[in-house]
Amino acid sequence: MNRDAKRPLVPGAGPLARVPAPVVFLLVLGLFTVGVLVRGPVGAAVLGVLCLGVLSLLVVTWPLLPVPARALRVLVLAILVLVTVSVL
Repeated sequence: MNRDAKRPLVPGAGPLARVPAPVVFLLVLGLFTVGVLVRGPVGAAVLGVLCLGVLSLLVVTWPLLPVPARALRVLVLAILVLVTVSVL
């Protein structure tokens, strides 16, 4: 995989294009960790917010993604939904 680390995965000039990738990673990791550790309805709500964010990004980027990338993102969303249901 020879990819320039500074080149965005999906080209665009939207508001998320200016957010550094490590910040996004840490935010997602933090939300996931809080949701899993808190558990119950509050943890499920935190993970639900994360699910909605992943779903919105999937919907917006769907036309630009190749089929294998779409499948992987749908799989990640499905796993996240299963984890969300399991913390209830």
